[in-house]
Amino acid sequence: MENRTEVIRFILLGLTDNPHLQLPLFITFLLLYTITLVGNLGMFLLILLDSRLHTPMYIFLSNLSLVDFCYSSTITPKVIAGFLTRDKIMSYNACASQMFFFSTFANVENYLLVSMAYDRYVAVCKPLHYATNMTTSMCMCLIIGCYICGLLNASICTVDALSLSFCESNVVHHFFCDVLAVMIVSCSERRVNELVLIYAAILNIFCALIFILISYMFIFTNILKMHSASGYCKALSTCASHFTAVSIFYGTVTFMYVQPSSSHSMDIDKISSVFYTMVIPMLNPLVYSLRNKEVKSAFTKIVLKSK
Repeated sequence: MENRTEVIRFILLGLTDNPHLQLPLFITFLLLYTITLVGNLGMFLLILLDSRLHTPMYIFLSNLSLVDFCYSSTITPKVIAGFLTRDKIMSYNACASQMFFFSTFANVENYLLVSMAYDRYVAVCKPLHYATNMTTSMCMCLIIGCYICGLLNASICTVDALSLSFCESNVVHHFFCDVLAVMIVSCSERRVNELVLIYAAILNIFCALIFILISYMFIFTNILKMHSASGYCKALSTCASHFTAVSIFYGTVTFMYVQPSSSHSMDIDKISSVFYTMVIPMLNPLVYSLRNKEVKSAFTKIVLKSK
């Protein structure tokens, strides 16, 4: 504990030191964050204001939009400000807070995608029992469970990283306080801590992915058995947006964890991190709004009312 207090701040190397790229990156990330802000808060408010969208699927979607906004906001504003101020210093407590909140919201998104997969499974495979299985109370229990599990997992990962001693170097080869990037600069033995992090990732990410894949296996099997063309198309459209969001999220995360150690580098991690901290939160509301007639209808209704 005494050694840990020797480092009172971390220096984040950021994405690049090239001065000619600072302004273009500032403009690019500001645009990404603006779209993320408008898209996710807009989706959240749209679902909140339109009573027709107060169904389990859209309740999950509203929480997904809120979480996307929160975990992007944990990282992006600091990165954007850094391009202008060139300030790469972050205090120990600020780094710990960023690490905890980002891990919390990322894990909550993971569990929300699992809950949404279960919702789609019940809707397609057990449509006659959907109203009784996916009640409002059931939906709220799943959402509360997502937040609790996210908080617990984030607490384990953050405590695991910050239990190490930081006494030799405080230079983090990343643009935010990523758990693994911070652990690497520790001056103490971290083998056990890294194993805890790996097992936590496997338990939470890959087990969730397996559950989603099994759900979609049943969904697609059920869809193939349908004889009605309209039913076939409706079932596909019901799952298309969620399946797209799942593919983007887990595709990026899996890419980071399955890289061979020989080719693994923090530079690749930073590029992947840009995608899942800034691009994915921006894409999710676009994926769900562009492919959803009910969302478009609700948006049109609110626009017409405001005139």
